[in-house]
Amino acid sequence: MKRRSFMKMIPVAGTAGIFNPVTFEGYLPNPGIADPSDRAYWVNLLMRISEPVIKNIANNTLKKVMPVEKAAGYRGNPAEVAYLEAFGRTVAGLAPWLTLADDATQEGKLRKRMRADTLQGITNAVDPATPDYLNFRTQAQHMVDAAYLCHALLRAPEALWVPLDNTTKTRLITELKQLRRVRHAYNNWVLFDAMVETFLLYNDEDYIPMRIDLAIQKMQEWYQGDGWYSDGPGLAIDYYNGYVIHSMLTDILQIYSSKGKIKKEEYDQALKRMQRYSFLLERMIAPDGTYPVIGRSMIYRIAAFQPLAQLALNHQLPEGLTPGQVRCALTAVMKKLYEAPGTFDKNGWLQFGVCGYQPQTADYYHTTGSLYMSSLGFLPLGLPASDEFWTAPKTEWTSQKVWSGKPIKGDYHVTY
Repeated sequence: MKRRSFMKMIPVAGTAGIFNPVTFEGYLPNPGIADPSDRAYWVNLLMRISEPVIKNIANNTLKKVMPVEKAAGYRGNPAEVAYLEAFGRTVAGLAPWLTLADDATQEGKLRKRMRADTLQGITNAVDPATPDYLNFRTQAQHMVDAAYLCHALLRAPEALWVPLDNTTKTRLITELKQLRRVRHAYNNWVLFDAMVETFLLYNDEDYIPMRIDLAIQKMQEWYQGDGWYSDGPGLAIDYYNGYVIHSMLTDILQIYSSKGKIKKEEYDQALKRMQRYSFLLERMIAPDGTYPVIGRSMIYRIAAFQPLAQLALNHQLPEGLTPGQVRCALTAVMKKLYEAPGTFDKNGWLQFGVCGYQPQTADYYHTTGSLYMSSLGFLPLGLPASDEFWTAPKTEWTSQKVWSGKPIKGDYHVTY
């Protein structure tokens, strides 16, 4: 049986993009074909999530067409934050894929277009004369999503920062520096301050060392052991170690140490802690691809597994985890999360929920834009198709082995 091209494009009336926004049919691998390419599945799912945001901001239509739902109990005007939320978070996960070289494959052509649209989106986002000029200036929340945008640019500087014109760079730097006005919660938010300042440092701009030093110090104080940081002084059993803490902290420390501001051993220690946490994350994935739904911000879906995805991208998986088993485990999770009816609305925008549309799962600070944290689970797409992560044969992950009676190694508490 001949496999249908996974990049088949279907024109769609409306504004959501070039793919069918309602179902997977027509652009994902044919579900009737055995073992469709996992990479094809990931690329198409990332496109389905990200293209409505990226294409529209490139066309200056994001504010015009993006729906803005707010959670029960939301205070204020969600339109003041939702668009920067959607853009900053989307690009943070999309960025590694955009670093790959152009080629003549269907994926390569798609990636080239998405890179151009992302660059245009950044330009529009900071140009006060455009309809999609984004608000960095009225809410504390802007610090969060500016930090995700900075993280994206640090993940792909040659693809997303260097090509920008000087006016756009200056405008973005200005927006970032004015965020120093923000007073925020005493928790993972210290890392958002630090990420913005780290981006400024990386680009040889004036930066405030205290904002980075404080974040590093507090995360050391908040480390609870066995790979877990508390989110502030008190431990919360949720996925903020995945959504924010490990990935931002290790990248901040890597850059800070490369600039000679701290000893490399501080980065090495944080990396070991991230590896331990990711080892545990993999074990949380059940044989059918489900995982414990706990804590706040559960609507961020696959972003809970960002540390595992980042370690795979960087070829830093902990001992005991192979690229093939991580790919298969994450693919199974994606299918559970994103194939449920109601995950996307009729125009292709993400909706509140974990499995389908479940508005009661949103927290009081969530808008539609918040959901685009989902992109953070797709970081391994920054690896070329020839990488072992994609070429390794399908492999059982830990819980599949356990619950089918196969041998696995024991697990023990570690201290770093």
